[in-house]
Amino acid sequence: MDWNHYRFRARWDLAAAPGAVYEVLTRAEEYPRWWPQIRAVTALTDDTGVVRLRSALPYELAVTVRAVRQDPAAGVLEVAMRGDLVGWARWTVTPGGAGTRVRYDQEVEVHQPLMRKLAVPGRPLFRANHAVMMRAGRRGLVALLKERQQI
Repeated sequence: MDWNHYRFRARWDLAAAPGAVYEVLTRAEEYPRWWPQIRAVTALTDDTGVVRLRSALPYELAVTVRAVRQDPAAGVLEVAMRGDLVGWARWTVTPGGAGTRVRYDQEVEVHQPLMRKLAVPGRPLFRANHAVMMRAGRRGLVALLKERQQI
């Protein structure tokens, strides 16, 4: 087992229209407004930026992301990642129930030195930290959609 390799998946069911959710997710520069653990997004080019993340554990990650797929018809947004995390992340937004089903998939290798050093004993904490971040992201997205009266 590679202790520095992670696969994450989250599913959010939201009472908003898929188009409204997809539109919010396309605006990465606004993520820090509604997702507390995303501390900053700095654009480098039209399709590349640096994202700074910090959740419950006392470390920050810096990741350069590059858009590799933006397909509104399929509801897919995907980025390649390099920096403290190397890999990819993908949002898939589809109609579901009375609103929208959002699926988040991520596959990364950790390159952040402290996390690599603590890979074996820290792995359960790192996974829990990610889960906390994803729950907060869902809450923030719901609050933003309510604020915009899209829920």
